[in-house]
Amino acid sequence: MTKTVEAIYENGVLKPMALLNIPEHKKVNLIIEDEIPKTPDILSLASEVYNGFSLAEIEDIEEIALNRNHFSRV
Repeated sequence: MTKTVEAIYENGVLKPMALLNIPEHKKVNLIIEDEIPKTPDILSLASEVYNGFSLAEIEDIEEIALNRNHFSRV
């Protein structure tokens, strides 16, 4: 049986965050991984796309992006 359970390490002991339903004294293998950071949602990322740019720089970027002459045809 393979099971993934979050745990907290306190005072030298791993404390599971959920009931394990394992018999007492059962020997198991333990793999420790750091907590995986949550991926920001796409809207949060999109709202930050122009952070650090001046209004003039944003206008230049938008002009280049919207100018269809820069796109090639094959």
